[in-house]
Amino acid sequence: MIDIRRPLPTLASLLLTLSAMTAVAAEPRPDVLLITVDTLRPDALGWVAGRNSTPVIDGLASRGFRFANAVSPAPVTQPAHASLFTAQVPRRHGLFDNGRVLGSQPTTLAELLRRHGYRTAAFVSGHPLVAEFGLDRGFSHYDDNLSSGPAGRLERPAPETAAAVLDWLESQGSSGPFFIWFHVWDPHDPYTPPPAFVRDGPRGGYHGEVAYVDHAIGELLHGLAEQGFDDVLTVLTADHGEGLGDHGELTHGFFLYDSTVNVPLVVHWPGKVPEGESTAAARLIDVAPTILDLLGLPSFAAEEVDGISLVPLLTGRSSEVPPALIETRRPWLSYGWAPLTALRHGDWKLIAAPRPELFDLSEDPGETTNLVRQERAMAHQLKALLVAAEEVPTVDAGVLEDPQTLARLRSLGYVGAGEVRGEPPKKGLADPKDRLELWNALSGAVVAMESGDPATAVAAFDAVLEQEPRNPFALSRSGAALLAAGDPRAAVARLRQAAEIQPDDAETRYVFATALTRLGDYPAASEQWMELARLQPRRAEAWVNSAVTLGRSGKGDEAIGALAHAVELAPERTDLRLQLAMAHHVDGNPQAAGAALRDAVAAAPELRPRIESDPVFSKLLVMGGE
Repeated sequence: MIDIRRPLPTLASLLLTLSAMTAVAAEPRPDVLLITVDTLRPDALGWVAGRNSTPVIDGLASRGFRFANAVSPAPVTQPAHASLFTAQVPRRHGLFDNGRVLGSQPTTLAELLRRHGYRTAAFVSGHPLVAEFGLDRGFSHYDDNLSSGPAGRLERPAPETAAAVLDWLESQGSSGPFFIWFHVWDPHDPYTPPPAFVRDGPRGGYHGEVAYVDHAIGELLHGLAEQGFDDVLTVLTADHGEGLGDHGELTHGFFLYDSTVNVPLVVHWPGKVPEGESTAAARLIDVAPTILDLLGLPSFAAEEVDGISLVPLLTGRSSEVPPALIETRRPWLSYGWAPLTALRHGDWKLIAAPRPELFDLSEDPGETTNLVRQERAMAHQLKALLVAAEEVPTVDAGVLEDPQTLARLRSLGYVGAGEVRGEPPKKGLADPKDRLELWNALSGAVVAMESGDPATAVAAFDAVLEQEPRNPFALSRSGAALLAAGDPRAAVARLRQAAEIQPDDAETRYVFATALTRLGDYPAASEQWMELARLQPRRAEAWVNSAVTLGRSGKGDEAIGALAHAVELAPERTDLRLQLAMAHHVDGNPQAAGAALRDAVAAAPELRPRIESDPVFSKLLVMGGE
């Protein structure tokens, strides 16, 4: 409808408007590179503290807009990355620790960019971010090809991940802009950089890992330039920092001091984002809205987002970043101690604990002087803001609300086990500050376990259990140590207690199921494998082991159902297809066995000689229709 209160536009103005619209529509969108460095303290970068040589990242920062005091919502890898991609705080998306599964509800940055024509690809380097945990949603290509690193951890060195990015791009050609997430794991403990990158001083190993990552980022940026990508919006940040002994915390996830929750943030887009810096406490939940705003694309629905766009800050306009809500539930989820919540507002920070702490970061950046008694008015003001921030409805990703998965599990005889822990009690839990000695003892026991010394680990766990007989972490991990030492019966006794106290811990379920399997208690083991499948429904291993224990319990049909689902989850695994064929054969269904073999050959033609040379498989293949 024409508004008669306004004059009609002239032909010239219409042509100018049409011309401008055409120019905007024709302007190609930039490529987007999101770099996340695991466990990166800002003061490990040259441009922040001058203690470590990181010329590549320093160059990006000097030519872009930089924040040295950005804030992570959680000092744990998976929750922090989930917040980065959904622009939601952990209590809204439901991930409070590693090993959980992101639900289907929160929209992700990758999904939004894919809808607008971006080729979306992720290249991750650490196990907490593998696809089965749900952060692959929205990515058309998700490379989580990891190998065994120190202490058996699944990880990938930064240069190998950078090479994977460049190889993928070279194979793609030019078919629209890309959004690439490049994640590197190396600064995570243990700190074992290549000898050429080791630095001097007590933090030489950690700083060497950061320098090694800087070198790999340089290789990636050089490769992008060589392939002709010259209009790239690059955002670099981290998921969390590292304690390195500050406040007695060696690693991360336990406390909420700035050593583990402050991260760097750099936004680099030549000609579009001016050089500059801000001391504002920008938040990881602001990153995705900022990227979308810079691209001129619609952002998340207002009702499902906690972050804001930082573009006003990037362009010199006056803008205030809202308070940062920070949480760690690891003390509660792992040890049964009080969870911690913090609120960062301007230069002030309140940590809500059984013994609360208040810090003036402008005067006390090391958070050494607790002002909660001296600055009562400020403490009350921040407490009120914290209570308001905590009113976001809490989702618990430990609760599987996938009716299809539950129905499939029930078809296998699953009846459900423990209840999820839910919200921790408001009072009566130990302050993590008072359990630092126990926590360090538990960390030492884990190191002994990873070093192949389960006997020492068990002794250390036992010392903790003498003080806290129901400590779930000590029960669970000592069960794992006893299993490694060859005593599955003793392991089962402890793991059963741990599962009762902490029913939604996937690691406990895995070890418990393994111990029961070794004891030959296949019905009980199958129940635990199915509990693991409930908690991590995309973990093919849980379904395969359910199938094995169901089969040994005399439940052939259920075993075949579990194995068939494992094939659906991991269609590239030809070993599972062959197992499924054999299961059908043992169950007396040669036609189904032959069909499974035919599918295996279709998926992997190189299997044909092996199948045809096997007297049983060759006959079944013919019966399957060949």
